[in-house]
Parts: sequence; structure tokens; C-alpha cells
Amino acid sequence: MKIRRISAGIAVVAAGALVLGACSNDPSDPSTSEPSASSTGEATTGGSVTVSETNEFFSFNSSTANGNTDINSKVALVTNSHFYYIDDQLKVQRDESFGTIEKLSDDPLTVKYTVNEGKKWSDGEPIDADDLVLAWAVFSGYYDDAVYDDAGEITEGTSYFSYAGSTLGLGLTDFPEIGEDGRSITLTYSKPFSDWEVALDLDRPAHVVAKGAGLADGAALLEVFKSVERGDSEKPKETNAELKAAADFYNTGFDSKTLPSDPSLYLSSGPYIVSDVAEGQSVTLVPNETYDGELTPKLDQITIRTIADPSAAISALKNGEVDIVSPQANADTLAALEAVDGIQIHQGLQLAFDHIDLNSNGVFKDAKVREAFLKTIPRQAILDAIITPLQPDATVLDSFLFVPAQDGYADTIKTNGVAQFTEPDIEGAKELLAGAKPEVRILYNSNNPNRVDAFTLIAESAKQAGFTIVDEGDPEWGSRLGDGSYDASIFGWINSGVGVSGVPQIYGTQQASNFNGVSSPEADELMDQLISTIDPAEQVALQVQIEELLGKTYTTLPFFQSVGVEGVADRVQGIDTYNPNQNGVWWNVWEWTVDDAA
Repeated sequence: MKIRRISAGIAVVAAGALVLGACSNDPSDPSTSEPSASSTGEATTGGSVTVSETNEFFSFNSSTANGNTDINSKVALVTNSHFYYIDDQLKVQRDESFGTIEKLSDDPLTVKYTVNEGKKWSDGEPIDADDLVLAWAVFSGYYDDAVYDDAGEITEGTSYFSYAGSTLGLGLTDFPEIGEDGRSITLTYSKPFSDWEVALDLDRPAHVVAKGAGLADGAALLEVFKSVERGDSEKPKETNAELKAAADFYNTGFDSKTLPSDPSLYLSSGPYIVSDVAEGQSVTLVPNETYDGELTPKLDQITIRTIADPSAAISALKNGEVDIVSPQANADTLAALEAVDGIQIHQGLQLAFDHIDLNSNGVFKDAKVREAFLKTIPRQAILDAIITPLQPDATVLDSFLFVPAQDGYADTIKTNGVAQFTEPDIEGAKELLAGAKPEVRILYNSNNPNRVDAFTLIAESAKQAGFTIVDEGDPEWGSRLGDGSYDASIFGWINSGVGVSGVPQIYGTQQASNFNGVSSPEADELMDQLISTIDPAEQVALQVQIEELLGKTYTTLPFFQSVGVEGVADRVQGIDTYNPNQNGVWWNVWEWTVDDAA
């Protein structure tokens, strides 16, 4: 599942948003910066927990458009320090044991970020202003001046950092003012920004990105940032070689399905650090001995096992091989969990939805062909096969910006045109095709039974209207999003529950997570207004207008709001509530303990 990120480095509902290791370094070797327990001897209470996850880990950088998957983002959550986190009530909680966020002024909006003195990466390097400026450079799109053609290809200028979130918010800022302490930056916005509180966070280490770009250190990278002017697509300039080298390394240099031989590629600033990655099988986390914040890890080890098959995950839970499972929810999953002794079951509606996206080029360049294909999609049958057995009163989801419990849902479904595609209209599709028999390649996660069911139902229906369907099912579907190797994609977005920047992240023209290339200039203008609107009621009204415009592009169709279910062994303490956003059980990982007497 992709995470619809808010501007800070979100894995829609990727949240609003949009989501693999063999060798292990010796923790006794100080060159690995990879401890097995806290140096104080008081940080852990001991024990280990094993968690089953559906998707394979493949990147230590979850902020890129490619790396922004649920599992990569969960590992990033555990191994990074943050200015804030989102709790199980979807409230923003500040972690002032790491640093502070201060709003200095409302007019102009001015925000200061300060990392506390003494904070370090796990290799001992201090966390400084250069790290914050790197995050700002990535999240703001400040240097980009690329010009795109109708197919989304760059014809002039340069797009530097591949950021999964929307760059519109931090794009309202000039180059940061760097504090004399060397640990703070101050951002001044050109106009109000609704998501300012969650706009910036610590990302990858600047000194590692600098090394990957052939620069001496983080200070040298900072000088590169200072030397390059803001990008302007109206006046594209020659690519800056040093900045491009840094961006290229940032975009791909942290991708790895195994534990890198270079420990700098998986540095930690948070409670835990990765100690092993078995490709496609598991990720092992141990306490980070350099961490000195208040979110102190209490376990000696957390192992994440990749188990795509829900029945296999539940069997592993029953056999004591794993302690926590969050499998794809369906009736069989729930029944199987209910038959397991010694566990707690948490269930609830997620801030997530499954959907299909149609590329706006290739076979679907013609809007009539897109509309015809949407007319074949059996949304009610998909709901009945996947969700209704779990939630008998569930209905098809008729919005891609709201879920039924949110303000705005009732209004948007009146105008966005989605409801007309509830049941297949094969004759209507044939009429639009006028005898044509387009070939459609559909990408989906072939290891996910719910997506397999959806694909099967869609393929059977679309063939009746004359479409030729090519099965592009792929366990590594996430790495292919936006690469042009398919025509339609079935996946899910999951939301953080805060902010509105996930809207332009996915639907803004040329935004990194806009994988299907949808573009509506009128909607873009409204998205610009949205991110600068503080009043919640006005935000809802703008999103209703945006969805009406996007609905007319016939490029996306929601299926259902996802139901989440998880099983937690009684021996695991600290997981007491259901969290509907992308972090799930992981949101308070530092509170987990084990009690084998339970």
C-alpha cells in the first residue's frame, strides 16, 4: 500500500496519501555503529517481538516516490527521530526531547526548527542545520525548473529530488535562515500554509548524501545549496552538476533489499537501528545506542517478517512464530484470527481506500476510452467479494478525497460523477469504444489476495465490452508505479489523518506521487488555495470543488474504504487501541514490552 504523505514525508490515505537482506554486521564492531542494546543498560527491559508485514522492504529512504511504501515508512518511523509524531487519536504530538518547532509569526508565517544540542546520528556525527536544509531542499522542490510535455517527459530544465509528497507547501519558502547555533533553521512563508506544523521533519543524513555526491561533508553540501538559485520553469537553467549528483544519490542511493556493506546507508537517529535484512524475508531492528531521547526502546529486538499470504501470517501467529499480524482483511482472515487463542484482535475502518488509476496517456490518452473502461468496472461486486463479508453494511466508496464519516463526503458524491460507475454498463462502454478493442495492461500486487480478486473481476467485465486485458500482476508493483510499463494500476492509498497536502501530492500536475499523470489546471489552482487555507470548513468546500474537476478526467475510481484487522499476542504489551492511519501498530513502538507470563 502506498502512503499519501502530507508534505513532510508521507507513506493518501501514501495517506491523503500514497507505499526487501542477507548479511548482518557484527554489533561488537564499533565501525558498524550498530548496537545490540542501549549503552546505559537502562533503555531496554528485554525480550523480542516478531511482526508480520505484507510487503517487502527495499529502501532506507521512504521519502522518495519509489520508496514511499508502507513497510519502508514503518522502518523509517522506528529508526528516525522526529519533531513530531501522530498518535492513535490522530493528534500531532511534539517530541521535544529531539527538538522544537516554534511559530515565530503569523504574518508572515515564520517557523523555526531547532535540533537539541548533542543529538547524533548512529555513526556519531551530529545532527545539524545541514540535515534540516537537506530535508527542506527535498520537500520544497526549491531548485526544480523542469518543463514537461503532455506525456510527462522533461523537455527542458531539471527535476532534482524525487519527493513522494507535495512540494507546494514548503515551496512557499525562500532559502532558510540558518541559526548561529548551527542546529536550527527558520522558514518564512510567502503566504499562509495550512499544514505548517507537519511540513518539515528530519530526513536522510546530509553528510552521507554529500559523500555519495563526491563532496567532503554536510557543510560542503550546504554550500552547494546556498550557491544555487531558486528554480523557475519559466526560465530553465543549465543543470547544476553538484546538486544533481546529490539529488541522484538521495533518490536511489539508499535503496537496498539487503543490508548494505556501507553502514552509512542505514544510519539511525531514532530509538532502533536496522541490524539485518534478509532479502524478501525479514528486517531485524535492535536498540540504537546513540539515541538519548525520551522515546526509549524497551525491547532487545524487533523482527519484521514478510508474509504476504494472510493465512500463512495467521498460522505463524497461532504457532508462536510471530507476535503481531496486520493481514489484508477479509472474512477468512477475521474467522482465522478468531480461532487463535491467546491474542487480542483489533478491528476498524482505515483511513485508506482501494482504487484503480488509469494513465492519461497511451491507450487511455482518449478520455472516451477511459470513460468506457470505468463503465466496465464492477465496483459493487468488488465490494461484495472483499469487504461485505467483514462489514455487512458497507457501501461502495464514491469519493477519492473523503471517506463517509468525514465532512464533505455527502456533498462531493453529488457532483464528482463517481456514483454512475457502481454497476457495469457494458453497452455504454461498447458505444464509447465504437468497435475498438483496446489492450489494457493492469498492474497490481499479485501477492495480495484482495487485489487479485479485484483484478479478476475487472478483467472478466472489461472483456465483455471488447477490451483485451494483459495481466501485469507483480509482487514488486510499487517500484513500477509511474514508469509507463502498464496502463492501469490497482492499489491503495492510506492517510496520516492530518493535513491537506496529500491532495496535491497525488492529484497535482507533475507532483511526484501523481503516477497516472492526471492534470487539471483548474484543480491545480484550487489546490494552491487549499494548502493556504486555514479554516477547516473552507478546506472541505475547496476539496469538493477539486474532486468535481478531477472526476471529469476519468482517471481514477475508488472501490471501498478499507477495513483493518490485526492480531496481537497477549505477551505483547503496549498495543491497546486500533490506529487507522498508515503507521498502524507501529505509532508507539517505543512503548512495546513483552510479558511471557501473560
